[in-house]
Amino acid sequence: MSIKVVTISRQFGSGGRTVARLLAEKLGWGYYDKELVKHIAAESGLAESYILDSGEYACSTNSFLFNWAMSAESGRNPGTLPVSDQLYIVQNNVIRSLAEKGCCVIVGRCSDYILRDRDDVLNVFVHADKEFRADRIVRLYGETMDKPAKRLKEKDDKRRTYYRHDTGRIWGAAENYDVTLDSGRLGVEHCSDIIAGIIDELNK
Repeated sequence: MSIKVVTISRQFGSGGRTVARLLAEKLGWGYYDKELVKHIAAESGLAESYILDSGEYACSTNSFLFNWAMSAESGRNPGTLPVSDQLYIVQNNVIRSLAEKGCCVIVGRCSDYILRDRDDVLNVFVHADKEFRADRIVRLYGETMDKPAKRLKEKDDKRRTYYRHDTGRIWGAAENYDVTLDSGRLGVEHCSDIIAGIIDELNK
């Protein structure tokens, strides 16, 4: 099995985004995180701020929308659907298009589910204990009125709820991913090394 795309799902504060960036740099592959938002904004005409606020948590992957997204009609007449559904369809199409264009690493946005029918995709989930993640978000994002534990719970609960509602799967459950890594124990950079090593072995 040759791997051409890696999707990185992650707990808030686990460093999954950094793992993805380092991995793309090591492999010389495309990296889509904020860049993915720009692509979706360009295709949808929606503001990047709206996509950042709601896109990752509100992808609507029921069977009707999935079939719509896969049809030619979605490209001709997406405006007949609510904005949130239009966003999912554009997001779906952009992610699939990027996966077709070349080797890349994609962060979040239900990309593991959207690309589930491809056998050249490696799906990764990055997690860590709460102490590691709380310390990390304070160091990276600073203090806020809310305690770190509350920030972690709110972000994770939101991702878990929408992922299960929209995909029928349990967010973070090992069986939904090819690889799960504890960045708190292994280290963020080492996680990227491990994934790169797996890809090297699979692509021999």
